[in-house]
Amino acid sequence: MTEIHWQKSSFSTDQHECVEIGSAARALLLRESEAPGAVLVADAVRVAALLRAVRGGALGRSAD
Repeated sequence: MTEIHWQKSSFSTDQHECVEIGSAARALLLRESEAPGAVLVADAVRVAALLRAVRGGALGRSAD
């Protein structure tokens, strides 16, 4: 089994309160740093489509 390289946002602090992202065989993996054993697995193609929709404004008003 391939080791997963987890990354967190550059906005995260050294506290363990962040979402981490990794990848494996056409899947995107998400986990909460406080609960690293609980991993959400999502299809990479669908996540890319979601990100395009968010960036393009297709999902409504921005949260900023």
